[in-house]
Amino acid sequence: MGEFVRVEIEDGIATIRLDRPKMNALDAAMQRELVDAARQVSEDGTVAAVILYGGEKVFAAGADIKEMAAMSAAEMTAGHSHLLQNFTKALAGIPKPVIAAITGYALGGGLEVALTADFRVLGEGAKVGQPEIRLGIIPGAGGTQRLARLIGPAKAKDLIFSGRHVKADEALALGLADRVVPDADVYRAAREWAATFVGGPALALRAAKQAIDEGLEADLDTGLEIERVRFSALFATEDQANGMKSFMEEGPGKAKFTGR
Repeated sequence: MGEFVRVEIEDGIATIRLDRPKMNALDAAMQRELVDAARQVSEDGTVAAVILYGGEKVFAAGADIKEMAAMSAAEMTAGHSHLLQNFTKALAGIPKPVIAAITGYALGGGLEVALTADFRVLGEGAKVGQPEIRLGIIPGAGGTQRLARLIGPAKAKDLIFSGRHVKADEALALGLADRVVPDADVYRAAREWAATFVGGPALALRAAKQAIDEGLEADLDTGLEIERVRFSALFATEDQANGMKSFMEEGPGKAKFTGR
């Protein structure tokens, strides 16, 4: 457990909790702790799904500007820019369903953390955005790439070029949010969603996530080959044998999976 990030595991669901008052500003120490948290939940076989959560009032208002303001181009190029990329890559690489539960602000680096998740649940009062342009810079922790892949290049350019904050209802319309719920219900809604993956076919879920994510980086033929290889490999698993046997004997939806 780190100073600013903790992992809480209950009933097969891991919550990666950002906890750096008051606004969960993402400094270098917190970014390193997020790498460790991503590794922990990835390797823990008891974890079926993961929630990224900043608390009841704020998800994360962005990177720690005070920390970065004094850095030179040489310092940023040689060190910190790599950390910015690496901690979000670690979160995006968690081989399990990941849900970002967003209250308050998810801005700049905070939105870039949320973009690493598979799904985003926003409170009705939440605001998201990439305001880096207002500081004379651009997103540096994956925002220009993941946002464009999620909502399309024109919509991503609108948000990044303007730096404007987007309310929850617009985020839903843009495809930046997957669900919008009352602010008080954000974490509960994320847990309910995460619980649907507990007891599921963990190896198939991992293969599906990796095939989709890796395929998005490739041309269609390469993506289809990625799918074929991962599909075929699942026929060496107990889950595939149990799932198909159960389907033939009991009908759909009754299989018990072991994750093997």
